[in-house]
Amino acid sequence: MKLVVDCRYTRIGRHDGISRYTAGIVTALAKRHPVTMLISDKRQLTMLPDLPWQLISAPTSWREPFVARQVNALNPDIVFTPMQTMGTFGRRYKLVSTLHDLIYFAHPTPPRNLPWAIRLLWRLYHLAWWPERMLLNRADAVATVSQTTRDLMLRHRLTKREIAVVHNAADHRPAVHRTQPATRDLVYMGSFMPYKNVETLASALQHLPGYRLHLMSRPAEADQARLAALAPEGALVFHNGATDDAYDALLAAAFALVTASRDEGFGIPLVEAMAHGTPIVVSDIPIFREIGGEAAVYFPSDSVGEAAAAIRSLEDPDLWQRRSRLAGVQAARFDWDSSADVLLDLLERVAGARAETPTPPN
Repeated sequence: MKLVVDCRYTRIGRHDGISRYTAGIVTALAKRHPVTMLISDKRQLTMLPDLPWQLISAPTSWREPFVARQVNALNPDIVFTPMQTMGTFGRRYKLVSTLHDLIYFAHPTPPRNLPWAIRLLWRLYHLAWWPERMLLNRADAVATVSQTTRDLMLRHRLTKREIAVVHNAADHRPAVHRTQPATRDLVYMGSFMPYKNVETLASALQHLPGYRLHLMSRPAEADQARLAALAPEGALVFHNGATDDAYDALLAAAFALVTASRDEGFGIPLVEAMAHGTPIVVSDIPIFREIGGEAAVYFPSDSVGEAAAAIRSLEDPDLWQRRSRLAGVQAARFDWDSSADVLLDLLERVAGARAETPTPPN
């Protein structure tokens, strides 16, 4: 089986969610089977494992609908892409695409870093389900990162293809045994889009004297001013973007990681915190139940008082210790090697069906 992985969504300099998923999966897959990577910029190679690669057009290029004509030259049996938008016209190989979440159908505001034209198309795309169905049904099978998203896909009948859960994960860490820290430092890692509901966390600090909330990402000036007005003076620490090392060091010493998000596709920061043995206090939504399990402390996403109470519950040293221990156990469920095993099984089954089930014309 000649396997090609689409790595063109890898960021340059620092991973985002899709980029980290790509690098984690392709690294683990390559331990199990020969892989050729597709890239669109040689600088992406600094963020990827040392594997054979092929340079093709970018996924934002006008050539994307016809990118299969470039990929055909590699004569792959199967291609795995970490997105669902890879062009398929003229392809002569099997394709497994990925849908990470359905967040933007409920919250259609596009990421601010996209060009205006793509932001417009983004909004139009998420006004109806049929474009998503069309894209997913052009693949031979579909991967998604959580059972929660798979259930939503089935509920909305988004594809006739097989859907496999290939969990997102965090980099492996050896088991740690933490004791409750003397300080009350909380960590939030994520964007400041409305559905992230960071306002509830900032407001909860009014009920948490002595606590500080470290906001790791870079907010817009308006977001920073709004959040600062909700919290006691000095209770918010804006890091405006932190290195991986600085983030790891803060997680390893934190009292808890917190998030009040109303919706998520996965929640890598939860796994990262748990891998450090750091308890997590999170909003009670289905995806966080899937990720946090018995390790997390939950609260209703829009209840400031209950968020503060959930955080304060960890002031009990025995409870904090128990949550820390459970966090390490829960984090071990999300592992790139396990995810690669599931994905490779899917790829081999789909590629093996090639002779019996020709790829439908596009």
